[in-house]
Amino acid sequence: MAMQKAKEIVSSNAVVVFSKSYCPFCVKVKELLQKLGAKFIAVELDKESDGGSIQAALGEWTGQRTVPNVFIGGKHIGGCDATMGMHSSGKLVPLLTEAGAIAATTSA
Repeated sequence: MAMQKAKEIVSSNAVVVFSKSYCPFCVKVKELLQKLGAKFIAVELDKESDGGSIQAALGEWTGQRTVPNVFIGGKHIGGCDATMGMHSSGKLVPLLTEAGAIAATTSA
């Protein structure tokens, strides 16, 4: 049930951050996405009644049990370090744009 719920959330949203409200790494990733103007949903596992089950299912699905657990365009990106690393190397914005989370800017 939790696996199905996690996959449903990921497939119906351009960007998903499975998070815990008190986690500083989760906050960092969510702040970065906000700064970039990306549309995303954050699933706060510590506030979901089945959060523990979802986290276990994510561990099984992605091999990553920790949060944040970031998905862009249905693809598993990883955690805070992976997301920040992609941003540093200039790969995050194109991925967010491709997923439809950021409006493509047209240069005049």
